[in-house]
Amino acid sequence: MQNTHYLELLFVHLNMSYKSHWERIYKEKSPQEVSWTEEIPDTSIDFFKDFTIQKDDPIIDIGGGESKFVDYLLDSGYKNISVLDISENAINKAKERLGVKSQYIKWIVCDLNEFEPKEKYAIWHDRAVFHFLTSKVEIDRYVRKVKLNSQNFIVGTFSTLGPKKCSGLDITQYDESSLKKLFEDQDISMKRTENINHITPFETTQNFIFCSFSSIK
Repeated sequence: MQNTHYLELLFVHLNMSYKSHWERIYKEKSPQEVSWTEEIPDTSIDFFKDFTIQKDDPIIDIGGGESKFVDYLLDSGYKNISVLDISENAINKAKERLGVKSQYIKWIVCDLNEFEPKEKYAIWHDRAVFHFLTSKVEIDRYVRKVKLNSQNFIVGTFSTLGPKKCSGLDITQYDESSLKKLFEDQDISMKRTENINHITPFETTQNFIFCSFSSIK
């Protein structure tokens, strides 16, 4: 019991430190000073277009931060959009950018590890959050969560040819085989996978692997 209590306290402490890290990043840095910025999230949009959903079907962007993927969804007429990020600073910057349109988004400030979805999403989109999960416990929890709470999902993560750290934090690299092993089962199949090079605002190259999965029930 003592060991369990200690691990719970350690997990809370690590999550608080993690949140502080991202709040500081989004407070101190502009989009042109972080590696993940995309003026137009072309790959995410391309993968999203593979799916046929209704305009009022629920969609969630995991780790949306200041990403402009939500802009694309709004401009395309989607009406049931949620954006989750651990950083309230990131969410506030996105709200400011969108102006009055921000009222049409469900904003969720939450650590992904603690997120308990209230609905099942037609599409779960995650560009560059999943690779920050480095323990088996966190990774397995994510896999269960995305399978239980979405019909289709898109994950973009650092490939085995990509960086080993991001924003000073360790990450987990993936390839097609390891992603299939994690996510595919008798009810879920891989729809598409693609390696892409992301050019950062400082003109360095990061290799990502994007994949999409669909429920086959």
